[in-house]
Amino acid sequence: MDWPIALLERVTIQKSDDIAAASVAINDFAQKQGFRIAATPDIASSDQLTDKSGGVINADVFGWTKDGERWWEDRRLALVSPLPRACRYESEPFWCNEEGARTLFPNKYLDGLSFSDFGKFVQAPSAIVVPVHLSFGQIAVASFTPLDHGWRDLSQHFVQKGDLFAALSRRYLSSYAMLAKTQKWIPSDCRLSKREIECLRWAAIGKTDKEISLILTLSHATVRYHVQRAGEKLNAVNRSQAVFKAGQLGYLGAAA
Repeated sequence: MDWPIALLERVTIQKSDDIAAASVAINDFAQKQGFRIAATPDIASSDQLTDKSGGVINADVFGWTKDGERWWEDRRLALVSPLPRACRYESEPFWCNEEGARTLFPNKYLDGLSFSDFGKFVQAPSAIVVPVHLSFGQIAVASFTPLDHGWRDLSQHFVQKGDLFAALSRRYLSSYAMLAKTQKWIPSDCRLSKREIECLRWAAIGKTDKEISLILTLSHATVRYHVQRAGEKLNAVNRSQAVFKAGQLGYLGAAA
C-alpha cells in the first residue's frame, strides 16, 4: 500500500499547475473508498476551489453538477447549515447524519446543534466531515458523502477511513490555501511581550484600560502604552483590530 507518503505527495499543491492533478487524486481516492468529496477553502468566504484557469473544482472534478448540487452558489446555506457551524466548534474529523455529529472526543458545543434538517443541506444521508483549521483563523472543510445512500450509519467507515480522509484533506486544503493567499496583512515575525498579551487578552473580553490597570496593578497610561505598542507591532489601525489580529495569531487563547 502506498499510504501515506505517495498519497500525500499526490494531493500536495505547490504551484497552480498542481491544482487539477491534486484534485483528481483526492477525488479518485474518495471514490475508491465509496465516497464523494466536496470541499471549500474558507467557510467565511464565497471564494471557491479553482484550478489554474478558474474552473470550479467542485463541479469540474468532484462532479457536483446536477440541479440542486451546486451548493456554493447559495451563500444562505453557509448561514443555516449545521456543518459550517460544527466546523467552527470542532477541529477534528467527525461524522454526522440527521441524528447529530459523532466525534472522537466529547464536544458539548456539537451536542447543542440540531442536525434534524441534515438532508436539506447535504445530498446524502450522512457524511464524514474534516474541518481544516488554518493560520489566521481560516477554516477550510472537506466532506465525504457515501455513494451508497444506504450508508446512513458511518461509524465503522469513520473508524476505518476517518484518519486517512483527514490527513489527505489537510494536506490538500492547506497547500491550496497557502498558494491562494496573496495578501500579507500581518507582519512577519510579530512578537508580543507578556504584558502586551495580558492587556490584549483582557481587552478581548471587554475590559476597559482603566479596568485592566486595576486587574494588573498597572497605571492607566502603562496599559494604554502596551495596547498601543501591540497594535503597532500587529500593523493594526485601532484597538479592535489589534485584538482581532492577536486572536488570529493565537496569542489570546480560547478564552477570547
